[in-house]
Amino acid sequence: MAKSYIKRMMKYVLHEHKQPIIHSDVVVKEKNSIHKNKKYIITGGGSGLGFYIAKSLIEGGATVIICGRNEKKLKDAKKKLGERCDYAVMDVADVEDACATLDDIFEKHKSIDGLVNNAGISLHEKDILDVTVDNFDAQFNTNLKGAYFLSKKYIECFKQNKQKNGNIVFISSERGSMCDDIPYGLTKAAINSLTGGLSRRFYKNGIRVNAIAPGVTCSALTKIDRNSDLYAEKAAGRVLLPEEIAETVNFILSDYSKCISGEVINCDAGNSLACWF
Repeated sequence: MAKSYIKRMMKYVLHEHKQPIIHSDVVVKEKNSIHKNKKYIITGGGSGLGFYIAKSLIEGGATVIICGRNEKKLKDAKKKLGERCDYAVMDVADVEDACATLDDIFEKHKSIDGLVNNAGISLHEKDILDVTVDNFDAQFNTNLKGAYFLSKKYIECFKQNKQKNGNIVFISSERGSMCDDIPYGLTKAAINSLTGGLSRRFYKNGIRVNAIAPGVTCSALTKIDRNSDLYAEKAAGRVLLPEEIAETVNFILSDYSKCISGEVINCDAGNSLACWF
């Protein structure tokens, strides 16, 4: 009996619960000119998700202005993205300088159809006992304070230029929909609240405000290589690709989604939903 039991257990372990190796690919339908003659600012646009958002919008006919702290990274990204890409050096955590840079961008490009608040950092603390004051401030200054005041400046410039239509998109996170005790998740929960608050206040002025909340995605932030095994014990069964998130941003900025505002769109295959199984 014991020998038979052990044999059955070994078979169960080796065959029934063998972790699969998961890879993924992105299917992108041919784009038309849904963003023709439109201009968008993307913070943190020199690499990672911000780069793929810029690429997706350009493929839809847009001109993009990518922003970030590292000028070399921005220049390299511009070379890859082509002539419909401009760049501006900006540290969103330095509110005064970032807002001045936004003024300069509006002065140069006359009108901006949308701001994508993508720049963000996570210091990956295990729990509250690992959090320091400096780490707390660094994440709140970039993820929340920077996005907050840059959005305020965008609204001011929008009104000064008497634009009719505009967009603000925040890149949140699935963690913003969950209870949390570390700064990254708390900043994203605040961003989700801000999304609804700004939408309620400014939709009638022509500004739509939405947030995209990705699950775990291949990026420099997560340090996950897209060519590696993407298996993950998540609802999707895998890590997501940045192009998947970028296509959702592309849609939410387009005129196809004019009736959508104040929404936090979770792009995590439902991982943030509470479930009994």
